[in-house]
Amino acid sequence: MTEVRERETVVIIGSGPAGWTAAIYAARAQMEPFVFEGAGSRTMIPGGQLMFTTEVENYPGFKDGVMGQDLMMEMREQAMRFGTRAIWEDIVEVDVDQYPFRLVSSTGKVVFADSVIIATGANARWMGLPNEEKLAQSGGGVSACAVCDGALPAFRNQVLAVIGGGDSAMEDALYLTKFAKEVVVVHRRDEFRASKIMADRVLAEPKIRVEWNKVVIDVVGEETVTALKLEDTVTGDASEVQIGGLFVAIGHTPNTGFLGGIVKLKDNGYIQMPIAWRTQTSVPGVFAAGDVMDDFYRQAVSAAGTGCMAALEAERWLAHGGPDAVAHVEDEVAAVG
Repeated sequence: MTEVRERETVVIIGSGPAGWTAAIYAARAQMEPFVFEGAGSRTMIPGGQLMFTTEVENYPGFKDGVMGQDLMMEMREQAMRFGTRAIWEDIVEVDVDQYPFRLVSSTGKVVFADSVIIATGANARWMGLPNEEKLAQSGGGVSACAVCDGALPAFRNQVLAVIGGGDSAMEDALYLTKFAKEVVVVHRRDEFRASKIMADRVLAEPKIRVEWNKVVIDVVGEETVTALKLEDTVTGDASEVQIGGLFVAIGHTPNTGFLGGIVKLKDNGYIQMPIAWRTQTSVPGVFAAGDVMDDFYRQAVSAAGTGCMAALEAERWLAHGGPDAVAHVEDEVAAVG
């Protein structure tokens, strides 16, 4: 059984690129990090979204690419090599009104921490169709990240579908035109929700066509996606479009619900960072890294970078007195508004 001490120097919540990078840095600094990897769910498992990704071609250091699961296992083993301890449980409650901070796990385990790094990521929203989720998890041509996967050989010169009508869907569709034979945007309404400039760019692009007033009722394919079954939201008519890849762009939900409002969040639920280019949250001693605080880049390499930053900040915060440094941190936050 994994050792859990009464009081930890740093507890890291989450086990994606941000969490494991934070653990590597913290462990090498002899902070003996303890990682709550997560218990796993239908749409999120320990290791984060890369566990649902096949080949990753844009992570530096792997000239021939690397499988998403392999990358996460390498990060985990690297963290463990330096003395990180980890457990497959969720944190369901965090109390910052006392110090050390009090954390409660999904099995009722109580842990006290001198510092906390939140790296719980964000969950891609899916349409909720059984075959969509099956093909997404098996690498069958269904993805929630066009920038991550769109350039893969399997998607080149294919007809690719993008689901959504916001700015993210527009950006994905335009990005995919670099590789696709054609991009089909499927949207449930007769106009996009996206900003006018982004919508105009999509409508002006000759490689993009739009299926207006359509919803996906089924994703077709055994090993890989081959078609979408659509239903017209106005007439109810059914139709089918043949595709070689599907990109779902209907948003992400940051995994911040368990925090219970203890740190300030943006309107969209992501953790608000009071000081630009820092990982300190609104609570001194509690830091955030990765997609849980990044609603703009959402890339593995940028998540890893913020994991490094969070570990360094936690180390320095503790070195400067931890709770005794609270006033200094609060003054910094106040200085930037």
